[in-house]
Amino acid sequence: MFEDFKTDLDSLNPPVRKKALEIAEQLVLNENYTEKKAIAEAIKQAEEWFYDLEG
Repeated sequence: MFEDFKTDLDSLNPPVRKKALEIAEQLVLNENYTEKKAIAEAIKQAEEWFYDLEG
């Protein structure tokens, strides 16, 4: 899943990429997002998650 968005994910650091994939999968499965919409939202949420961890 999400192979078409590899370039979007490649620019992220590994923990953010992993979190983005987890979030995107849940959005597709539970929220009926399209893959494109899910990956965009997941990247945003994962970056916010990471910045919150960093303080």
